[in-house]
Amino acid sequence: MRRRDGQQSQALIEFALVSPVLLLLLFGVVDIGRAIFYYDTINHAAREGARTAVRASNQLPTNADVLTTVSTQMLGAPITAPCPQGPVTGATPAQNSGWLYITEPSPPASVEGSPLPNAPGGEYSSSASGSCSAVNPASGNAQLQVTIRFNLVLITPIVAQATANHVIITAAAIFRTEY
Repeated sequence: MRRRDGQQSQALIEFALVSPVLLLLLFGVVDIGRAIFYYDTINHAAREGARTAVRASNQLPTNADVLTTVSTQMLGAPITAPCPQGPVTGATPAQNSGWLYITEPSPPASVEGSPLPNAPGGEYSSSASGSCSAVNPASGNAQLQVTIRFNLVLITPIVAQATANHVIITAAAIFRTEY
């Protein structure tokens, strides 16, 4: 009897030593899967948003149309457009949410007073205000870039701490307007 009890105790101790490593690997795989899922989803949403921004129709698209398309593609993850025409900053969006920008290709990191075409054709021109660039609607087959910055918070504690509790995923798509 004693020999059997000793073996059970040994197995329990071995499991206690190995289980944290196994759980860390399991949650790490889940985090990697989430990151790949969001990377693919964000890239797809950026392409669909760019298609919406450049399409020619009876009513030219607006920033709100692009935001609606991107939000639909993001499957419930919140997306906002605090300064849709930029600048695209290095600031971090809220946890598990993203920011949408509709700009000229290779947008600057500072406010622009007179930018290249940087908005869908349905927008009205306006001057720079506060920390947001001026709005210059696209026309004449100009290129527009749709950029999404998403802040993914990982669920694995050790990995989340190593990444400062966030991973920024950025996707951009550039299309030429049809109008």
